[in-house]
Amino acid sequence: MIRFLLDMGIARSSAAFLRAKGHDVVHLSDEGLERMSDDRIVEKALAEKRVIVTHDLDFGRIVALSGDRVPSIITFRLSDMTPASVNAALVAVLQNAAALSKGSLATVTDRGVRLRSLPISRD
Repeated sequence: MIRFLLDMGIARSSAAFLRAKGHDVVHLSDEGLERMSDDRIVEKALAEKRVIVTHDLDFGRIVALSGDRVPSIITFRLSDMTPASVNAALVAVLQNAAALSKGSLATVTDRGVRLRSLPISRD
């Protein structure tokens, strides 16, 4: 089981999809946090040991610059961001559960899933 935090740009139906697969999922709108800043969302994910699911590139930057190993970030860059497409891509992302638990940045594009382990080297 993975603990997820879904950003506002991800459909609530994707939260239901992940819950049906046995995961612990919170959508920001579930808790009335629609206007929470990106930095605070990262803090929440870190405190609750959750993986952030988003299409906002800022989260990857925030975590990479922090030098931390967590939280993991899944960033969607699909040409079709409908819930059906996102949910289909989530199936592929879930195959990388071990990498997500250790800390990684996952980028999901039309070509597949790319993983970068955290922390990101500053060399």
